[in-house]
Amino acid sequence: QVQLVEPGGGLVQAGGSLRLSCAASGRTFSNYAMGWFRQAPGKDREFVSSISRSGGTTYYADSVKGRFTISRDNTKNTVYLQMNNLKPEDTAVYYCAARTSSLVVTTEGAYDYWGQGTQVTVSS
Repeated sequence: QVQLVEPGGGLVQAGGSLRLSCAASGRTFSNYAMGWFRQAPGKDREFVSSISRSGGTTYYADSVKGRFTISRDNTKNTVYLQMNNLKPEDTAVYYCAARTSSLVVTTEGAYDYWGQGTQVTVSS
C-alpha cells in the first residue's frame, strides 16, 4: 500500500503559475507509474498528466499540453505538476494517483491509490 499526500494548491490569477507536489510513502515509489487528475465542480474527474516509473515517458491531456509539466524525483518520493499560464477553466480539485504497473496510462480506473486532492482556483 502507498499513501499519497498533496500539499499545495491555492488561488492564482489567470496567466499565473503554480506547482503541485504529491509525496508518497509506504512502498518503493519508483515501482509506481504516477498520474494527475482533476475534477471541476459539476464535472467528472478527468485525466491531466501521467509519468512512467523512471520519468522517461509522459502524457498530457490536450487541454494542458504546452502549459503543464509533470516530473518526479524518485529520491524524494515525490511527483510534481508545474502549471503555467493558468486559465479559469483549470479551476478544479487536483488528485495524484499511483499505479502498480510499468505501463503509463490515462484511464482513471487503472490507478490503484489516490491522494485526498488539493484545490486549485484560477481567478480571471
